[in-house]
Amino acid sequence: MTVHIVAYLYVTNIDMITAYRSKAGDALAKHGGSVVQVSAVPLQLEGKIEAPTQAVIAAFPDREAALAWYNDPDLEETHALRTGSGSSNIMLF
Repeated sequence: MTVHIVAYLYVTNIDMITAYRSKAGDALAKHGGSVVQVSAVPLQLEGKIEAPTQAVIAAFPDREAALAWYNDPDLEETHALRTGSGSSNIMLF
């Protein structure tokens, strides 16, 4: 069953997130994932969490594929670009 990852990014380093974006598609595809939606201007409609500077929804064929993407040691440098660009919250649904 298709699962989704929702990432809220709080970007403080534009250069690092730009470098991440150039590699993210291939990293997702390695595990059958793809970007569903990206928003550089998410609008918070409800709640008290800080609105992110960017939000991303990605789809994977199943939970195992999503976890394989997240935990793939070959993608450590790619994930480091994301984590080095600021902070993030990533949820798997």
